[in-house]
Parts: sequence; C-alpha cells; structure tokens
Amino acid sequence: MDLPVMPPVAPMLAKAARELPVGDYLYEPKWDGFRCIVYRDGDEVELGSRNGKPLTRYFPELVEAIRAHMPPRCVVDGEVVIAGSDGLDFDVLSQRIHPAASRVALLSQETPASFVAFDLLAIGDRDLRDDPFSSRRTELEAALDRAAPPVHVTPITSDVATAGDWFDRFEGAGLDGVVAKPADVLYLPDQRAMIKVKHERTGDFVVAGFRWYQADRSVVGSLMLGLYDADELHHVGVIGSFPAAKRRELVGELRSYRDPVDHPWSQWADFMVADGGRQPGTMSRWNAGKDLSFELLSPTLVVEAAFEHLQGRRLRHTARFRRWRPDREPSSCTYDQLDVAVPALLADVFGANG
Repeated sequence: MDLPVMPPVAPMLAKAARELPVGDYLYEPKWDGFRCIVYRDGDEVELGSRNGKPLTRYFPELVEAIRAHMPPRCVVDGEVVIAGSDGLDFDVLSQRIHPAASRVALLSQETPASFVAFDLLAIGDRDLRDDPFSSRRTELEAALDRAAPPVHVTPITSDVATAGDWFDRFEGAGLDGVVAKPADVLYLPDQRAMIKVKHERTGDFVVAGFRWYQADRSVVGSLMLGLYDADELHHVGVIGSFPAAKRRELVGELRSYRDPVDHPWSQWADFMVADGGRQPGTMSRWNAGKDLSFELLSPTLVVEAAFEHLQGRRLRHTARFRRWRPDREPSSCTYDQLDVAVPALLADVFGANG
C-alpha cells in the first residue's frame, strides 16, 4: 500500500456542547458505531479503528463493498454501523469483534455492516487534510457519487434549523445527535476541532450492585442500575466516571446496603446469559485486564441519573450521577417512566439530503 496518507491516522474528534452552534458550520447526524478510516490502494484495503488498531478482518463484507464502490486510491473517514429492525444496533455491532475466523465469516452474512462516509482525507495522489472541510465534502460527494449500499455518504446541511430537526427526528433510528463542523476546518488528527450535541435525559434507577474501582480497590468504581418490568428487576447499565472524592464517599454511602440476605440478581449465571451479558468475574472483550466482578446491594436505593438513550432494554452509554432520590420507591423505577425516542426509518436518514 502506497497512499499520500498512510495508516495509522488518529481521526479528528469533537468536543461536547449543549446547543448547536450558529455560524459558518456544516451539520451532520452523529452515527453510533465504530469510527473507521478506510485506506484503499487498488485491491489493498485496510480498515483502521479510532485507536489505530485494524478492523479489517472483522468486516470482510465491507472490504468487498469498498473495492466495488470506492475510488481505487482513497482515504475516507467514516463510521461502521449495523442497522437492525429498530435502528442502529451497537450491541450487535460489538459482537462482530470475534477472534474466530469461522464466527467472523458467519456474522458477516447474518448481521452485515454498513459504512457511512463523512470525510475525505486523500484521493489519488492528493493529500486533502490541509483543505477546508467544505472542499473535502464536495470532493467526497464526487468520489462516492455512484456508491451503493452498504457504502453511504452521510447527510449534511448548512441550515441550523434542519440540523435541529434531525436532532429530534433521527434519534429513534439510534443516532447519537448532531455534529457541527466549521466549514473551513482543516483535518486535524486527534484534535477536538468539531462540536457534538448529544441527547440527554434523566430517569430514576434502582442501585442494585457496584464494582470496585480497578485502579484502587478501596473505592467504588461504578454503580449497577436496574429498572422494573412488572415484578422483574432488569440490569440496564451503570453509572461511572466519578471524581476521586465521590468514589471514596460512595464507600460509606453504600456500606449499610451491602451483603443483602435476598436479592433478585442472586442467580447471576442464569440472569446474565438470559439478559445478553456476561457472568460476573469474567473479563471484558474490549479490555482483557478489566475485572467485571461486582457486589450486590440491597435493591432499595434510588438514584437519579442522566442518560442518552435506551437501546432495546439497556442504556446505550454509561449514565451520569445526578443525585440520590430517598423520596422515591424502588418499585417506581420502571421502563415506563423513561422518555423513549420514537423509532425512525434509517431510510429517512440516508434520504435526508432529498
């Protein structure tokens, strides 16, 4: 492979904001998948992840699609996604990272992925990273003007009102929010030169377990959250990313709730398998050194937490602690109390440019 931009390249990143910025920006839906930079030089194709590790072997169907639908020499920034019946499905996408070649081949047929392009870093022998984004976008559209599924070009608009409509309307398709890119921004690897506005809601959750902090086993690492569906308490996600002082404070706050006599999650072997997770004490697929073991807590504590959205029956991202709710009964922590996005067709997203 001999391209004007060679792997690995750290992708350009975005910083968070609460509102869409107004000005000389171009706005795109924020996709919920694996960030991926595609490098193609003839028949040679490499898919690079955000951390520089190759994704190529896990998505053979995309390698073939890129050969069919992308220019013979190009470097394209985008996102690998999987579209399910209810929108983007990150859990299914995560299952595509598997060590067994036979399993990879099977999943490439059962749950094929798509690639959504949103930036062009190189075409032919030209390095475009020092060109303004508006120019790179024009060249991207020209380079992929004949692309067909599973290769797509993300919708884009310069109208902030349209971007606001996308922010609301496309959430049900599983999109994270909207990204605003300065029209004149150069491609700045590993710099937060863009702006992302993501969805955030709050809800009340039962705190039914916790994990110790991996770097310091004397303080709390994360809280395990539950929601009731009828009489069954489902594990839906975690709160993490506490300041150091709060991790120490939580040890005392949780002390009287530890070692419950009876607990709805006591049979974890069955529960975790049925709920699509892992048994306690096993290692994370993404970090072999990360201990996933936990301790149960009496399911009587209620916390208010901020979250982005539900994917199926679970929180898609780590929730954020807001406050304890001693005025709430655990039984009131149900799925029904959450604001859930109305599903939208992914065809509406891909057709957003009209």
